[in-house]
Amino acid sequence: MEDLVTMPDSCDQGKSPWTFRVDRMAADDVALVGNQCMLGNGYVGYRGTLEEYSSDQLVGCMLNGVYDQVPGKWRETVNAPNGLFTRIEGAGEMSRHQLELNIRKGRLRRDSTVAMPFGVVTIQSERFVSHDNVHLICMSYSVRPSESGAVVVHTGIDREVWDINGPHLGDFEISEVGEVLCVSATTQELGITVAVSEVIDCPFEVSVAGSTRTVTFEAEAGRTYGFTKYVSIYTSLDCDAPVDESIRCCREAKAAGYDSLGVAHDERWENHWRDCDVEIEGDDEAQFALRYSLYQIQLAAPRHSETVSIPARALSGQVYKGAVFWDTEMFMTPVFTLTDPSVARNLILYRYHTLPGALAKAKEYGYKGAFYAWEGQEGGKEACTHFNVTDVFTGRPMRTYFRDKQIHISADIVYAIWQYVELTGDDSVLVEGAAEVMVECARFFYSYAYFKEDKDRYELIDVTGPDEYHERVGNNSYTNRMVKHCMDATLAALKRLEELDPDGYEDLDTKTGFVKELSRWARFSERLYIPKPAESSRIIPQFDGYETLEDVSVQALKERVLNPNEYLGGGSGLATTTKVLKQADVVLMLNLFPNDHELDVVRKNWEYYEPRTEHGSSLSACAYAMVGATIGRADWAYDYFMKTATVDLTGNSKQYVGTLYIGGTHPAANGGSWLSAVYGFAGLSANAESISCKPSLPSKWKSMRFTVRWRGDRYAVHVTQEKGTVLKCKEVVKV
Repeated sequence: MEDLVTMPDSCDQGKSPWTFRVDRMAADDVALVGNQCMLGNGYVGYRGTLEEYSSDQLVGCMLNGVYDQVPGKWRETVNAPNGLFTRIEGAGEMSRHQLELNIRKGRLRRDSTVAMPFGVVTIQSERFVSHDNVHLICMSYSVRPSESGAVVVHTGIDREVWDINGPHLGDFEISEVGEVLCVSATTQELGITVAVSEVIDCPFEVSVAGSTRTVTFEAEAGRTYGFTKYVSIYTSLDCDAPVDESIRCCREAKAAGYDSLGVAHDERWENHWRDCDVEIEGDDEAQFALRYSLYQIQLAAPRHSETVSIPARALSGQVYKGAVFWDTEMFMTPVFTLTDPSVARNLILYRYHTLPGALAKAKEYGYKGAFYAWEGQEGGKEACTHFNVTDVFTGRPMRTYFRDKQIHISADIVYAIWQYVELTGDDSVLVEGAAEVMVECARFFYSYAYFKEDKDRYELIDVTGPDEYHERVGNNSYTNRMVKHCMDATLAALKRLEELDPDGYEDLDTKTGFVKELSRWARFSERLYIPKPAESSRIIPQFDGYETLEDVSVQALKERVLNPNEYLGGGSGLATTTKVLKQADVVLMLNLFPNDHELDVVRKNWEYYEPRTEHGSSLSACAYAMVGATIGRADWAYDYFMKTATVDLTGNSKQYVGTLYIGGTHPAANGGSWLSAVYGFAGLSANAESISCKPSLPSKWKSMRFTVRWRGDRYAVHVTQEKGTVLKCKEVVKV
């Protein structure tokens, strides 16, 4: 058992920081602890709830890429029946409770004492969501009574699932095939079959009624009695016979045994940490926070498929409709590009598989090419509505311009693709679909832009940048710079494709007809307006007219708030006529394109926008951390790093936009913590030609160590307060 140290409130982390502990479970803690103690493997996410909990306690077994819509409600991720459900008959209140999450091995342990009619019973359990077989969840469960007596345990598959906009499952069927129980159901909209099977390895008398087993035994005081449980989940998106496959998987799991399956699972986690771990000397709190963030992002990584991605709230629930946002490309894919390129590759090819939806969306709005969904679901389907926020004062839906004006999403995707190609040297992804994605995104932007003859330049007007408090603006600095990069990267990628695979180049032209447009795209890139720093102040305007807005402080703006959940953006939001930003688009842009401006310009813009940013998005703080470290403000940047890295540990994040609940985990912030540490404090710089580092560590950090994969090789990076070194190291064979 790892040593433990203190975390806020009821949570602890360790001197050898691999364990997170919760030592209470009041009703108010259920939602937060469910997020904090998540397990998952990219196929399924299982919330950190107790075995006896049900839908009222937000039990979640979220299936990545499985969506459903109930008529008149939002479309969202499907929550599968809970195969780990277990409760002790007659159990009362808990007198003692502890959860321990081992983030090194992805295992959650429980140790609780509950009142019983004949004394108390100590419950101990352990569970893991297998990283060796994504369809498998395993649990051991034991009880130890203080007094002798009959113990009755009910365990099985709970069909009462937690839904936000459900119910999503119907036509339930229960079957018992030998020793395996199975519950299957179909989704309401598309008729997708979801099959959950379970089997237990138990030495006691067991009876079955419906989807529940009853285990009965006479227990002696002070003795421990237990069983192991194996749960398998398949859907008709995985195979033609999900019921049969889930039953087979359970049988094989029981035959293999809990310990053997655990060893295989642990080995996979060791490989993950070998790839992504960052060692910090001198700051145990930051060390654990960073590792915990990396743990959370590993839970959602789709290693098993290139047809799913990482949703904005990972697999922690149905918030944000289980949709994939720009967050994935800008804050998560870069982490995997340098730590586990196979995951980054899956995330990139996911966008190829969802290209049909992006083409359809562009056509819907009268444009050519690919306009990717702001809230993407399967096939690239757009889940975002035109009325995405409810006014807390009137109760009426507010027209927002996330769906139709946040065009930067397509440029963000191209940025991630080209960064992947440049840093990994894997050009094959272009042939397998990424080049086509780039072509269609470039085509979209050319069709969206306006050419101003009087100014002899192209402009992007009527857009919404990442700073959603200011909608429908002209020439958002972040958007314009990203679109220019999209055009330049697409032209470079096509040139490379022509050199490496002439046949593939011709096939792509036959399919898309891009060759005749290349000269127009080059001209567009050359003449696209990119806002420049003002002559005197050196400040880059966030968008046209930003400098004319009311220059009020964030604190003064918040003093005008009448309802703590009111939305600051939109047509009548308090921030829309002020310089207060949800997140600083300019600061993020300066981080993504560090060679565009001299350091003095970067510093002045960081200092200008920092006090004007409200940080209404969990994505904001890491951008300030990265740039802050770059300009020599490492200790100031440290606070932003810690805000990013601890967002899921503390639960200190915005929970509502208007009346819309947006709780859950924050995988983009989790990825942002790695970016802040590696690109910010370690000063890592990598492109197609070189890799180096120029550290700017917080004063309390003595050193950092981590490894990255660059251009097919592994490199060890060691930075101290004085210097940084990047050395090629021997390859480690992955299990």
